[in-house]
Amino acid sequence: MQELIKRAKQLLSEGKVERVLGWKAGDLPYNPEPSFFDRLENLDNFIYNSFCGANLSKYLIATTASTLVFLRPCDSYSLNQLLKEQQIDREKIYIVGVGCRGTLDMNRIKASGIKGIIAISGTDTDELIVQTLYGEKKIPYKKALLERCRTCKGKDHMIYDEVIGMSSETQDVDRFEDVVNIEKMSPEAKFDYFQKALSPCIRCNACRNVCPACSCRKCVFDSNKFDSQQKANVESFEEKMFHIIRSLHVAGRCSDCGECSRVCPQGIPLYVFNRKLIKDISALYGEFQAGMDAQALGPLTDFNLDDIEPNLVRRGK
Repeated sequence: MQELIKRAKQLLSEGKVERVLGWKAGDLPYNPEPSFFDRLENLDNFIYNSFCGANLSKYLIATTASTLVFLRPCDSYSLNQLLKEQQIDREKIYIVGVGCRGTLDMNRIKASGIKGIIAISGTDTDELIVQTLYGEKKIPYKKALLERCRTCKGKDHMIYDEVIGMSSETQDVDRFEDVVNIEKMSPEAKFDYFQKALSPCIRCNACRNVCPACSCRKCVFDSNKFDSQQKANVESFEEKMFHIIRSLHVAGRCSDCGECSRVCPQGIPLYVFNRKLIKDISALYGEFQAGMDAQALGPLTDFNLDDIEPNLVRRGK
């Protein structure tokens, strides 16, 4: 972390950037928040640790001040996609890629049965040491990772000006395993699965607000003309449609950064929707990963005479 702060202070003091985008301590010890730093003394509040889960890419949309931003490998996909959509001015940002060994998920640590947590150490080792009201507990680092880290797309930064730190491999689960399992279900079982998964939704819009692909200045779900702002009745399908429509809206543009699932207060596995569409797009139009580069057109925005027709695929033709 000290190396990141040193570099940030150097670039800021030399006038190469006007501000720094990084993380600061949040309201909870294990919930760091995105933050802009425009003064050298403010950088003393900069932190970077294994609980820094926020993808900083979206905070650069429409930026006018030259900004130093710290990006992990998975974040760089999102930034590349935003560059492609001309939501970010490349000349206004200086990108420092930071090493990542996987982001820790406090919910996973608690789900392992550890209660009364006071402090956590050992984040730079293979085993976390958790101090609790009931004594010391231990948990393997990999068992406390966010889901997106266990299905990591890779440890290479897609775009950067310089890189500080090394990244280590964290993937131990097939990225599309959940999608494949759901595809095997009967239509009735699929409906039941998603009905149960989405029913806890409280329409807080956290998933939409944090998503780099949701970059519209105005959202249809903010309109009060169609009663779309309110949480629907339990018997209604409206809250399910919100997530389905949002997933279709970002199809071909979602970089699978996992932010929607990370911030969901209800723990809904929203990534499943996005990965289903990512999997289908790759199957229909050729292997594609949004954010892999800032130049190639997405399959849903680039017409080709050889493109397959999805309706013919469904009919087996």
